[in-house]
Amino acid sequence: MSGTAPDAPTRTARAALAYFALVFGAGFILGSIRVPFLVPRLGERIAELIEMPFMFVIIVFAARFIEKRFALPTAASLRLSVGIVALALLLIAEILLNVALQSQTLSAYIASRDPVSGSVYLAMLLLFAVMPLILARVQLVLARVRQGREMGHQAVQGNNATTKWNP
Repeated sequence: MSGTAPDAPTRTARAALAYFALVFGAGFILGSIRVPFLVPRLGERIAELIEMPFMFVIIVFAARFIEKRFALPTAASLRLSVGIVALALLLIAEILLNVALQSQTLSAYIASRDPVSGSVYLAMLLLFAVMPLILARVQLVLARVRQGREMGHQAVQGNNATTKWNP
């Protein structure tokens, strides 16, 4: 058994908790701006749709932060575990805030969602869950591109060395 194996579940849980906290905290702050200031002027749908690009940027930055802070390996299973655990925490918090604190049933809360902004919200939840994995895949592709450039650069240098004109 390797020395890092027992640490993997702890690292996954901590990374997921941090990822959830960063995104949920930012979403809570944005929501406290959206609800009193944007919703009365623009309506629920437009206000929520305006918030989505900001949340996307927050999700990307939060995922990048946790991958660096917790030195997450690029293993798909670990990255997906972090995202799914964070998503579960986010859904629990969402249900508690919107159902328990507003005295709504879960079905009433779901029915109250705007079909357009609600669909975008579901897509954002999916992105939130898979973003740690997406970033790992992007890193692997970029590493291969860099490696290919270095190999190409070395090949060009090698060709130049053998094709120099000597009078």
